[in-house]
Amino acid sequence: MSNPFTVSLISWHDGEPLLCAVREAVFMREQGVPEELEWDGQDEGCRHALALSLQGEAVGCGRLLPDGHIGRIAVLPEWRNRKVGTAIMEILLAEARARGLPQVAVDAQTQAVPFYHGFGFVERGDVFMDAGLPHIKMGLKL
Repeated sequence: MSNPFTVSLISWHDGEPLLCAVREAVFMREQGVPEELEWDGQDEGCRHALALSLQGEAVGCGRLLPDGHIGRIAVLPEWRNRKVGTAIMEILLAEARARGLPQVAVDAQTQAVPFYHGFGFVERGDVFMDAGLPHIKMGLKL
């Protein structure tokens, strides 16, 4: 059976309203991340992954910074455990490889560490707080 969603790489310019909608729902409303921390001024220079339902609704997103940092992986609650996050990570990792990046990094929320382990990421350092949530740095050699 095919997935009930698609994932595409897009620019911030092309996807801003949809990307914002997912991130506001997940990070700001659900997790309580302050607006000034969520909008860090780096989105224009990133390559973004956007997951859309077959009806065209934004259901997940993520971004790859030029330095190989992957972040802002977000999936709407009703779409979790349906491989949306996996598809987002796969397309971002493929983009990083296509760019010839030697490695990628994430600042993982600690509850998401098993998700990143599934791609081969390993912890680097100790748990730290970011936006009031526990995180740990993780890396993956490509």
